[in-house]
Amino acid sequence: MVAGGPHRVLVLALNGVLTFELGIPSRIFGSAKDSSGRPLYEVAISSVDGGPVTTESCMTVQPANGPEVLAKADTVVIPPTQLLGPIRAGGPLPEEISLALAMIRPRTRIVSLCTAAYVLAAAGILDGRSATTHWSEVENLQQVFPRVRIDPKVLFVDDGDVLTSAGVAAAVDLCLHIVRRDHGTAVVNQVARLCVVSPWRDGGQAQFIERPVPDPTQASTGSTRMWAVENLQESLSLQQLASYANMSLRTFTRRFRDEVGMAPLQWLTVQRVRAARELLETTDLPIDVVAHQAGFATGNSLRQHMRATLGVSPSTYRRTFGRE
Repeated sequence: MVAGGPHRVLVLALNGVLTFELGIPSRIFGSAKDSSGRPLYEVAISSVDGGPVTTESCMTVQPANGPEVLAKADTVVIPPTQLLGPIRAGGPLPEEISLALAMIRPRTRIVSLCTAAYVLAAAGILDGRSATTHWSEVENLQQVFPRVRIDPKVLFVDDGDVLTSAGVAAAVDLCLHIVRRDHGTAVVNQVARLCVVSPWRDGGQAQFIERPVPDPTQASTGSTRMWAVENLQESLSLQQLASYANMSLRTFTRRFRDEVGMAPLQWLTVQRVRAARELLETTDLPIDVVAHQAGFATGNSLRQHMRATLGVSPSTYRRTFGRE
């Protein structure tokens, strides 16, 4: 819980909003509760003028709020819309959207889902920042808004107080990432269980994988990945992984990249950092013991990987997210 009550999340629905993404913030943030069952977030939906909003699903929805609630939000989330109009060609924001965005307080966290990155780009919010959007739109977004540093591959980008996601399911990943950043592993795992989704798709995972579903005539690396996660404390080599999968090194590496979007040993490091984070949050084990149980050779190795991926040391991470 934050001082003064739950963190206030405002979802700004624009005409043409995609209904799936419109519902994601309410579902994810609304499911987050503390150990006493109290809500950690208060989620509201508004339109730019207080009126009804059209959707891409041949429905019209009536948000309960107008733009005035933007001035009270701690986080503002903008779902994608099919009615980008001149914005997609680099044109200016419609006046009503500009006026609504102007009501957001300084230092408020701002989140765009999928193609709503165009709205933030047109508002100048993404100038000089790293961002992403749906893979089919990255080239155009970069062309019409060249001051934005577009990462075309990732699921989402966390640039501090401004966060952007790729399409559809990546919006779920970003919202879960925010919950994890705010409240740690235990809370986000509970949210993920309630919503029946995985809490473990990192932002750096590729958003477009050439063959996301293995060819039924070919062996998958899925069972090998499950085995590796269960044996992270062991010194697992690429040859061991390939042998467990009963594949040659070349075939295993190629198929792993096709299915996961990253190299096997890179993926293994990600899993070890995840395991270390959970141990740091939920136990009082010494750093060297955490490192060993997560599969790092030494505490120094864990420190190096956590600084490289999270920008903090294990001890700092524990102070931030460790159990009280």
